[in-house]
Amino acid sequence: MRLNRILLSTVLVVVALVVQVSVLARLQLPGAVPDLLLLVVLGLAFVYGHVSGALVGFGAGLLADLAPPADHAAGRYALVLCVIGYLAGLAKPETGQLKSALVPMTGVVAAAIGSTLLYAMVGALVGDTAARHVGLGSLLFTAALYDLLLAPFVVPLVMAAARRTVGDPLADTGGGGDVAAGWLATGTGLRIGSQRGGLRVKAARNRAARAGRIKGVKRL
Repeated sequence: MRLNRILLSTVLVVVALVVQVSVLARLQLPGAVPDLLLLVVLGLAFVYGHVSGALVGFGAGLLADLAPPADHAAGRYALVLCVIGYLAGLAKPETGQLKSALVPMTGVVAAAIGSTLLYAMVGALVGDTAARHVGLGSLLFTAALYDLLLAPFVVPLVMAAARRTVGDPLADTGGGGDVAAGWLATGTGLRIGSQRGGLRVKAARNRAARAGRIKGVKRL
């Protein structure tokens, strides 16, 4: 990963972790806790791809494992977010632009359910049966619901910030718009290109007109 991507990912992950631990975890909502850290990992993976998504997910999960008041084995959530970041990065299109909000929203629901299931499975392997007492079905439903409600306010912003660290982020060869760019950006650059083409044609016409006037003067 490039240095600017590492810095941006670190800042976003740390801010998300602080907000999640100090604010979201204290809301005492029924069932699961809204996973802001997961949404940040998804937004970065959608832009950076599967390799960077896995690295960001592992680092974010490891911070969550070590940050108080964590009460589980270190590395457990790092494994979960590493897998989620890798899989989410596979959804990145070749052009780097998502044409519809359906893909990220579907990814959010799948990631919320998948991360909860994977976290419970890893916990069962290490002898943590807390999910059984809370109710796995309730955790799955509330995790998907909370993350889906929070996603429109987080994922587009993260994607827009991440795209600034990618060269020519708004270039589009397919003629369509991007989800985050459509929500937040003011243009795609295609209009600028068409204006430049029009200026070139106009300049060529002016040169031809001047040449015609010069020839007319010489004939006189």
